[in-house]
Amino acid sequence: MIGTRQGRTPEVTVALPERAERTPRPGASRHDVVVVGGGHNALVAAAFLARAGMRVTLLERLDAVGGAAVSASPFAGVDARLSRYSYLVSLLPYTIVRNLELVVELRSRPVSSYTPVRRSGADTGLLVERRPGAATQDSFRKLTGGEAEYRAWTRFYEQLGKLARALSPTLLNPLLGRGQLEALAREEGAGQAWEWVFEQPIGAAVERFFGDDTVRGVVLTDALIGTDSWAGDASLKQNRCFLYHVMGNGSGEWRVPIGGMGSVTEALHRSAVDAGARILTGVEVTHIEPDAGGGRAEVTYRDREGAEQVVQAGYVLAGVAPAVLTRLLGRGGAGAPQPQGTQLKINMLLDHLPPLKSGADPHVAFAGTFHIDEGAAHLSQAYKDSHAGRLPDPLPSEVYCHTLTDRSILGKDLLKRPDVQTLTLFSLHTLPGGATKEEMVRAAVAGLDAYLEEPLADCLLRDAHGEPCLEAKTTEDLQEELAMPGGHIFHRDLSWPYAERADQVGKWGVETGIDNVLICGAGARRGGGVSGIPGHNAARAVLDRVADAGRRRSSGI
Repeated sequence: MIGTRQGRTPEVTVALPERAERTPRPGASRHDVVVVGGGHNALVAAAFLARAGMRVTLLERLDAVGGAAVSASPFAGVDARLSRYSYLVSLLPYTIVRNLELVVELRSRPVSSYTPVRRSGADTGLLVERRPGAATQDSFRKLTGGEAEYRAWTRFYEQLGKLARALSPTLLNPLLGRGQLEALAREEGAGQAWEWVFEQPIGAAVERFFGDDTVRGVVLTDALIGTDSWAGDASLKQNRCFLYHVMGNGSGEWRVPIGGMGSVTEALHRSAVDAGARILTGVEVTHIEPDAGGGRAEVTYRDREGAEQVVQAGYVLAGVAPAVLTRLLGRGGAGAPQPQGTQLKINMLLDHLPPLKSGADPHVAFAGTFHIDEGAAHLSQAYKDSHAGRLPDPLPSEVYCHTLTDRSILGKDLLKRPDVQTLTLFSLHTLPGGATKEEMVRAAVAGLDAYLEEPLADCLLRDAHGEPCLEAKTTEDLQEELAMPGGHIFHRDLSWPYAERADQVGKWGVETGIDNVLICGAGARRGGGVSGIPGHNAARAVLDRVADAGRRRSSGI
């Protein structure tokens, strides 16, 4: 594979036409900040700004805040609160949890991953513990026939750990230049990992390090979750996805939110409200109008009765996707590339976990990430199939069981049944148009069934209407329900965590080209995932500007 420094991600820039200073609309309520959208990042921004003493109003289209970071009881008559869209947490910094005094618990899973494998007519598998030890080493040896792959795995992730420790602390600070960030990585001894991730397609390093197709695939899945790409993509967008999956809090560990993802949103909501933020739900923002001088903006929305309301503020923070912000600003966006998600999400409730053909204990195998048909060669073919308008067969996906780590999401009646478990399935390379929703679900279930001794259908609980407890969400569902363009879970392709131009150094990566309109959602630089980082950084950008304006006034400038 050819090394490259390509892959620059565009900034969110919205140009305004020249216009005169406008007279504020009579009767409009006034605040310091209006936050558009009520996802977890928007709540982080609202909480930080309200705690700083600013008058904050948050406007959310849905009847509840949280966006994709919510829990729900989707099965009639069944008391189980499942993480409906997002489901694990890695990138949420301890600093945000501490400074907002959030009452949240993120619990480690005992297993990192298990990958069932069928070779030479026999079923086996690869187990990777959260902290790889004797069981992991033995599993590598049995699968690959020696020690080389396990030693390579250890060296590879030791280097990535150094890179994560170097870069993770920078995410809550103003942007550094690429050279500055590289220097930090090299000081930490992560120069080799920097080259793997920042200089060439990640597939090149994976091919050099590992010889086994299954091992290669397990590594590469972190580069492809929610990202339409492949191992050798010269744009390096798969590398950016990989980086964010291995960088969280300096360890890259993905943990289970106790109480479900909704518990994270509930803690953020309490923090914002307790600090004095005004939060309105069931209201839809229809237009954002900044003035030419950048000192004020008007936000128009429809209230619950359908009446048009206007609120004025010095700053507008957009927790919506960049493409949605462009529309709200009246800039159209025609001709701009549209984001496109690649996944199918399935939530399930089972009366017991099915046994595996490999003989592995399902309580171990499903405790981490259970990889299905994600060998490197098949991931490459699945990408080609999806771009040819076909549903990959088999469909690469991964599954995990929340309740093996946290049973608090089950109601008291279900808690009396120790065998009841949840399963969450998330597919890769599932572009719209290749199949119907029903066909996608059948393909995903068939892929899992191929490794089970008992069909999944025989394990599913039934709801009050006798229907199987299985709920599926496609990219079209995410677009319709959460206003995520193309169902892209990161709002757009992830960006590098550094300034790509000299004039961005020292800024926060939330700027839009309009002085008092900032991005606080996943589409910001250093966005994506359940992290709160864009919300924190947008709040810091506002506070920095307010402080700078105060200094200028006091000095008579």
